[in-house]
Amino acid sequence: MAQTQNSPDEDTIDLLQLFFAIWNGKFIVAGFAVLALMIGAFYIASTPPTYQADALLQLEERSGQMALPEALQGFADSAPQSATEIEVLRSRMVLGRVVADLNLDWRVSPAKAPLIGEALSRYALPIPSIGPLRAYARPHESLSLGLLSVPPQWINREIALTVTEGGYTLTLPDGHEVSGVVNEITAIEAESFAINITELDAPVGREYSVVQTDELRAINGIRLQISISERGRGSGILQVRFSGTNRAQNVRVLNALMQNYVQQNIARSAAEAQSSLDFVNAQLPQAEANLREAEAALNVYRQQQVAIDLTFETQNILTQINTIEAELAELLRQEAEVSQRYTPSHPVYRQLLEDRQRLEDRLAGLRSEAGELPETQREILNFTRNVELTQRIYTELLTRQQEIEVLRASTVGNVRILDTAAAGRNPIAPRKPLVLALSLVLGVMLGIGVVLLRNWMRKGIKSAADIESFGLPVFATINYSSKGDTNDKRTGKHDILAISDPTDLSVEAFRSLRTSLHFGMLDADSQTLAITSPHPGAGKSFTAVNLAVTLAQAGQRICIIDADLRRGYLRRYFGSERNGPGLADVLAGDADLESCLIQGPVPDLYFLPTGKYPPNPSELLMRREFNDLIEKLDEHFDLSIFDCPPVLAVTDPVIISRAVGTTILVARHNLTPPGEIDASIKAFDAARCKLNGAILNGYDPKQANAADGYGYGYRYHYTQRDD
Repeated sequence: MAQTQNSPDEDTIDLLQLFFAIWNGKFIVAGFAVLALMIGAFYIASTPPTYQADALLQLEERSGQMALPEALQGFADSAPQSATEIEVLRSRMVLGRVVADLNLDWRVSPAKAPLIGEALSRYALPIPSIGPLRAYARPHESLSLGLLSVPPQWINREIALTVTEGGYTLTLPDGHEVSGVVNEITAIEAESFAINITELDAPVGREYSVVQTDELRAINGIRLQISISERGRGSGILQVRFSGTNRAQNVRVLNALMQNYVQQNIARSAAEAQSSLDFVNAQLPQAEANLREAEAALNVYRQQQVAIDLTFETQNILTQINTIEAELAELLRQEAEVSQRYTPSHPVYRQLLEDRQRLEDRLAGLRSEAGELPETQREILNFTRNVELTQRIYTELLTRQQEIEVLRASTVGNVRILDTAAAGRNPIAPRKPLVLALSLVLGVMLGIGVVLLRNWMRKGIKSAADIESFGLPVFATINYSSKGDTNDKRTGKHDILAISDPTDLSVEAFRSLRTSLHFGMLDADSQTLAITSPHPGAGKSFTAVNLAVTLAQAGQRICIIDADLRRGYLRRYFGSERNGPGLADVLAGDADLESCLIQGPVPDLYFLPTGKYPPNPSELLMRREFNDLIEKLDEHFDLSIFDCPPVLAVTDPVIISRAVGTTILVARHNLTPPGEIDASIKAFDAARCKLNGAILNGYDPKQANAADGYGYGYRYHYTQRDD
């Protein structure tokens, strides 16, 4: 079974066609690009610059601060905990102190004009300070607060300040007005309100807003402006950034944050040492009391038994017992460490167990020997051991107390400031080159999108075959010529291409049209030709004038009539006056044909202008006088050409077509949609008139498949361009 195969044109995108479509809409694209750049520039001007201050912190191990005794190694931290310290930096404990130190809960903001307020406050725009504009901020103006105290019910509520001669006026939240002077405290004791403006550099009439925010809102506000990150994983180096619109204020806030963080870190380290010191101090009195009690018990027993000292044998046993107990304590500590790394079957672990068993056996033997001593010596031994034990505990506590006091006195925390706060001169936002570049790209993309959308929505005819598909024969295809749009800007007169450049390719097409019309009008009842178009901009006036010139140059006697009684433009080709007599005057009976004709720029060419624009053009064309005019034209001229208005705009072309011999429709390549050609044919069919043919105008072989992107409309308000 045969399979159908799509043609390449259906499956691929013609990039050349897209390029030409975009190129022909280059002015639209450029317009959108310029508009986008203007919007980007306005955004930059209306956005306050954001500056960033940064600083560096180092988190250290506590054990690295100083050489501590072995007994105090338990106080040292194992490693920096960056995540924990970052949260401490962002905590209310630290930020609350910053807010209090710098009075960040005071907010002073100037009144700014709508839309252009930011630009007006930053740049010296030529806008006078008159009327309501006096209230809005200008460059280099400032207001500083030295004191602000408001009652609880006024927190987060605005106090309006207006600059006056010699001071200022406050409008309080309760509606009362209070006047004040710079550098003097203004207070209302009944309301617990006080304010002091220490600096005011602004002209009379400027307005400001003064607000005291609650502490939590102020803390949350600066928390949003802080960013903290660790430089390298596990490095213990924290980079702290603070962003805001005031460069100097950013540095002050960040420095205050660093100092408060370091102070709380030192206080936290000192608190740990203080806690240990309090515990030791609490144990010292009891240890001292136990020592005194043990010494007293030993002395009492000696006095009772008249035993002054231990014998050599008893002293030796006591010394050995103390030594072995100390060795056992050390072995137990080693065993606790080894048990975390080895099993009891490991040789190292087994050696420790054997040593411990040996010492325990020896201690048991010594205690057995002590039990065999005389009762007096045995009791003295027990009392002496008790005294030495309590004395050792008391001595260790005293040593621990001194070590902790040294630690507390030398506490510097485990945080070090490597770099204090500093802010760059250039703002980090808005990034002007980036904003402008993005604006340009978006503008170009939007412009291209609009061009392609218009091209897709408003598809014009591509070739003469498109017109012939509606049953209209195409008499000629007129190539596009940029010279056909030239005109004298000083006089407003349009050049006639057939005269200014007779060798142009478009003029050759008119000569071909002249031949086609000669054969096409052989059976016509009248040697009159009406030229119209579906819409303005198709080039019917251009076609009519150049066709008339080429016919006259061929030796025929030609009359061209401007039948657009609403907006006639043929006079621009012939340099005639706008309000001179013409077609309207002939039809109204106010003038005869001979007196209204104007000699053209070539022999045998005559021009009949519109005359004065009548209020009822359609009714004027329907008079018997119009048919009489057609008969006179047939008597005096070989061919008369009527330049009619667009058929989809007014009914005049249909009325004229009833009287003339031939009617031709001019369609513009890539401009006239097929639907408008169909609508034009139906308009003539409805009036029982017939279109005899068509002309394809403005054909560009290089862009035969590219849309021109021109606009069109059905209303009869087309532009100054000749159609």
